[in-house]
Amino acid sequence: MIPSDATLTETGLAPAGTGRVLVIACGALAREILALKAAGGWDHLDLACLPAILHNRPGKIPAAVEAAVAEHQASYETIFVAYADCGTGGMLAETCARLGVEMLEGPHCYAFFEGNAAFAARDEIDAFYLTDFLARQFEAFVVKPLGLDRHPELKEMYFGNYTRLVYQAQTEDAALTERAEAAARYLGLAFERRVTGYGELGRDLSRLATRTPGSGRSSP
Repeated sequence: MIPSDATLTETGLAPAGTGRVLVIACGALAREILALKAAGGWDHLDLACLPAILHNRPGKIPAAVEAAVAEHQASYETIFVAYADCGTGGMLAETCARLGVEMLEGPHCYAFFEGNAAFAARDEIDAFYLTDFLARQFEAFVVKPLGLDRHPELKEMYFGNYTRLVYQAQTEDAALTERAEAAARYLGLAFERRVTGYGELGRDLSRLATRTPGSGRSSP
């Protein structure tokens, strides 16, 4: 059973069968994956999301992913885990290897959106990152969990070593850009907008979705 704080949200699951693919993803990637699915016409690809708030306790991600795989593995030819390491310290990779399922490469979504090699080459230790999801959910996923709404004096403690906020834009959305700029002002950081698109998430899902049926069994 999936823990109570890791409830699985299933999006458009269809009757499974030969050639069907299930992506088990972080909820923070739901919009992006559904957009890629629609653009690619990948009707054989289904999506099941775990709550994005698990990132606040990444040690729980591997168990939640394993439970989701166990629930669905008999019904799908291929299961793919749309998480990077995401703070699990290698535990998620070990879990996926044991289960025989593939996952996204890289340390986190900021890296695979920009491209893991390009992100590593930048070595931006002074940058705080937002994606489209975090621009939308800045208050729910940054301000409130860190207690900044109750104790604004903590901003200096948490963000004093950052000099800028980098907004990695997956889409062209003026409203999200405004939100990201507002977040930078709130934190007292310089603002930079960097268009990444879907990065390696798009590349990997395209490869997954266009495999020949019968060639991509990834569940034990």
